[in-house]
Amino acid sequence: MEDFLKSVGALYDETRVKLLKFIDMHGPLCVCDLEASFGMIQSRLSRHLKILKDAGFLKADRCGRWTYYAIRSPIDRFRQETLEEIRTLPIDLPELKKISGACS
Repeated sequence: MEDFLKSVGALYDETRVKLLKFIDMHGPLCVCDLEASFGMIQSRLSRHLKILKDAGFLKADRCGRWTYYAIRSPIDRFRQETLEEIRTLPIDLPELKKISGACS
């Protein structure tokens, strides 16, 4: 029950829904790319990403000094269907401003 409420609660924010759709569209993205694309300060962005990660939607991988966020895989049916629904929403998203280099 607690996981369900955490997941539903994470979605009750327009910015977090936009971040999920953006990451779902573009694949793994560095916090720096998201920061540049959304024009948000890192602390605020990181807070939203942490909530989405704790809710089971995102995974985070470190590469050097940056953290890359991607849709968690495998993902359970509830979260998969939620992402499918978010894909259908008419949401205006910012343009991707990719400033990170290749991560190896």
